[in-house]
Amino acid sequence: MSDTPAYRYTAALADTFERAWQDRWEEDGTFHAPNPTGNLGDPEAIRDFDGHLLVLDMFPYPSGAGLHIGHPLGYIATDVFARYNRMLGKNVLHCLGYDAFGLPAEQYAVTTGQHPRKTTEDNIVIMQRQLRRLGLGHDDRRAIQTIDPGYYKWTQWIFLQIFNSWYDVDAVREDGGRGRARPIADLIAAFAAGERATPDGRPWADLSPAEQASIIDGYRLAYTHEAPVNWAPGLGTVLSNEEVTNDGRSERGNFPVYRKNLRQWMMRITAYADRLADDLDRVDWPEKVRIMQRNWIGRSHGARVTFPFDGADVASGGGIEVFTTRPDTLFGATFMVLAPEHPLVESLTPAAWPAGTDPRWTGGAATPGEAIAAYRLSTARKSEVDRQLETREKTGVFTGSYAVNPTSGERIPVFVADYVLMGYGTGAIMAVPGGDQRDFDFATAYGLPVVYTVQPPADHDGSSAYAGQGATINSANDEISLNGKGIAEAKTAMTQWLADKGLGEATINYKLRDWLFSRQRYWGEPFPIVFDEAGVAHAVPESMLPIELPDVPDYSPKTFDPEDNSSEPEPPLSRVGEWVDVDLDLEDGRGVQRYRRETNTMPNWAGSCWYYLRYLDPDNAEHFVDPVNEAYWMGPRDEAVMPGTRDPGGVDLYVGGVEHAVLHLLYARFWHKVLHDLGHLASDEPFRTYFSQGYIQAAAYTDARGQYVEAKDVVEDVAADGSVSYTWQGEPVTREFGKIGKSLKNMVSPDEMYAAYGADTLRLYEMGLGPLEQSKPWDTRAVVGSQRFLQRLWRNVIDEETGAAAVADVAPDEATLRVLHRTIDAVRADYAGLGFNTAIARLTELNNAVTKLDAVPRAVAEALVLMVAPLAPHIAEELWSRLGHPATLTYERFPVADPAYLVEESVTCVVQIRGKVRDRVEVPADISEDDLRGLVMALPKVIDATAGGVRTVIVRPPKLVNVVPLA
Repeated sequence: MSDTPAYRYTAALADTFERAWQDRWEEDGTFHAPNPTGNLGDPEAIRDFDGHLLVLDMFPYPSGAGLHIGHPLGYIATDVFARYNRMLGKNVLHCLGYDAFGLPAEQYAVTTGQHPRKTTEDNIVIMQRQLRRLGLGHDDRRAIQTIDPGYYKWTQWIFLQIFNSWYDVDAVREDGGRGRARPIADLIAAFAAGERATPDGRPWADLSPAEQASIIDGYRLAYTHEAPVNWAPGLGTVLSNEEVTNDGRSERGNFPVYRKNLRQWMMRITAYADRLADDLDRVDWPEKVRIMQRNWIGRSHGARVTFPFDGADVASGGGIEVFTTRPDTLFGATFMVLAPEHPLVESLTPAAWPAGTDPRWTGGAATPGEAIAAYRLSTARKSEVDRQLETREKTGVFTGSYAVNPTSGERIPVFVADYVLMGYGTGAIMAVPGGDQRDFDFATAYGLPVVYTVQPPADHDGSSAYAGQGATINSANDEISLNGKGIAEAKTAMTQWLADKGLGEATINYKLRDWLFSRQRYWGEPFPIVFDEAGVAHAVPESMLPIELPDVPDYSPKTFDPEDNSSEPEPPLSRVGEWVDVDLDLEDGRGVQRYRRETNTMPNWAGSCWYYLRYLDPDNAEHFVDPVNEAYWMGPRDEAVMPGTRDPGGVDLYVGGVEHAVLHLLYARFWHKVLHDLGHLASDEPFRTYFSQGYIQAAAYTDARGQYVEAKDVVEDVAADGSVSYTWQGEPVTREFGKIGKSLKNMVSPDEMYAAYGADTLRLYEMGLGPLEQSKPWDTRAVVGSQRFLQRLWRNVIDEETGAAAVADVAPDEATLRVLHRTIDAVRADYAGLGFNTAIARLTELNNAVTKLDAVPRAVAEALVLMVAPLAPHIAEELWSRLGHPATLTYERFPVADPAYLVEESVTCVVQIRGKVRDRVEVPADISEDDLRGLVMALPKVIDATAGGVRTVIVRPPKLVNVVPLA
């Protein structure tokens, strides 16, 4: 028979009551947050709350591998914060859904033939079980899935709002600024009324429907366009940049990837570039994330400059336009470079090399055409990341043509080179090797001149570019001289000179490019678009939504010879002829017509751009979100989150990893602003406060090939001398630390932790690892420390033999009250600031202090339990119940510190003589300066030291006195 008391806190006991409390929370709807209106509405209940709070995590993808212990970090943090705020009396909405479209399920379907929906739904069941076992206080009525037709109906509806909108740069916004989205119908009406001229001046009514559509498509915020994409013939699909390796091959299958122009759906996110950049000042985000977004948008001030073709008149349009942030360096431009994809390349490629062409410029080709064709093919096999690497050897070929430097009048050769991208600026650069290291490396490789336009320091040896500050040099002609000017002054002068000459103008450029929004895949949202016989795109009526995915005979896109760059995608949906070719009445007055559906699908970004809004009103069949509910949960606050700005509204706390800090957040902000402009949303930013949690890291191991092996199967060997080695299947492996996950094969399942310790222990351990924003190492062996805290808490309240409460109905002594109220005061601040690790440290001190008491006062025990509740809710609920409270503690008020117990009665005053500590004395905390001086001067050590007189006495009550004797 075991000697273990029947009610000792163990993993088995924890498992019993943790599951019981999870069942009770679910049955009672404990975490159901009422809306002001709709089927989840309860206006009377809302009036009883002291405000409201929306707390969300980034949208998770339901992986087949389930959760690992890195995933719960953010989920626990938001749960602790949400639970704390419920105890402050707020109406807290905390929920989680599933970003369920995506490539992994489709790849599994290709391999097994199992429908992606079945795979995804099975994965969701696993994840739901794991999350429920963690004890998260989610409103389970709002657990949306992007694959639900009732959800993606509204994704399609939002797409139609964007498709049927344009950005009017002159429209006045509510904040007084200019530029906002407007219905495309307003633009059509302006053309029809003659208020806006058509491109060729013909009346709108004289244009054919196809001509009208072409003009309107040039304004739409969602449009089709021939865009350069990453095409992998061997996979039969277009890949995102993230799916292409640095050597220009697919991550999956290692196939060649080519840059190819294909018709794609695009989102005109560039129209919002300024607002996306400027409004970052209005949200409370980590500064590093704001910087990442600003860098992605890449707003830069400079000038557009036209370099005339050699012998051509610039006024006739015969020139190469570049954007430069450094117009002051124009005199140093000694050659030009075009991106290989630049549309001018063909017209600049003559039949033969000009006389005297440097052999290094030809790439070994007999003619410029052959050189350009070979170089373009080579470039098509490289990723944009690879092309931009600073360490790559610079390559290129001469086009066979020259341009003219407009400041010096000198002929300069025009090259194509892969380090210039068509996606930035104009796709052409003026190369200034004296001021740019990439240009310098290219000039060195191809024997091109280097002219410095900023005076380098005396120790600069000319072996590199100089991009620092200094006076302008080598920059003068008969009309302008920049020599001797600082960089800023030289920029202004040169920009003005260019404008006066008609050669350029000041402008703003953006790195941001329109968002490529279509995929040649099956498992995604169908576009609510059909094309007529003329190829004109038409929106389907809202009454026809959702456009549901049909079943397909094969989930794989058609694949081709991996080297066949002439091939084009054939998406799986194109094989379902009866779905693709349809007779429809689009309710536009034309009656039933024959149409062809769009066979691309939306990217998985689509559903994750707006899910946080659907949480607010998940069952609404009439609106994607009721305006009243959106205004309640996300509308702008009276007090701005960033002082000195207009509050943008949005989610009160949004937590997620920094890997989503650019694309997800940027795309969601774009959609949100469009919907705000169109009058659908009161808030104009989606995420008012964003917090980027760190990662949990764990040991990972690589074998002799550098391949990761399963960390759980590695054996640790400790030698007699204390040295440690590691083996896997008998072979030595090397240990490193990295983010826990499938790729490093170092996953630890939370299921293991639940079984060994219980959910509360896991929660407490992860929150105690360190500051939430920092990454920290996982050590399973250290989890026992968190379990001991809970065991001590349990013993402080419960008799382990009987299971009954073992507290005393006695008044706490003053010392205990001081410890208690200081803990309350500090923990409230910690919870409010997401400082959960320090809250745990303070609660541990209080817990230890309570352990030393002969009898635990009920008031102290109950306050301790309530403070622990956000971190370890199951044990807190169980203790609260055994203390005699039948209702859940979820909405009990969090303890409030009594200020009287926060004032220290006495403090230790350090007594210094000539700056050295000579004595210490206990004094009242509120002692006056005169009283402290008199007390210290009467001390025997001070009297002895000042027998010869006193030079000065420095008094800093109540903690320091420094006496300086005369001698």
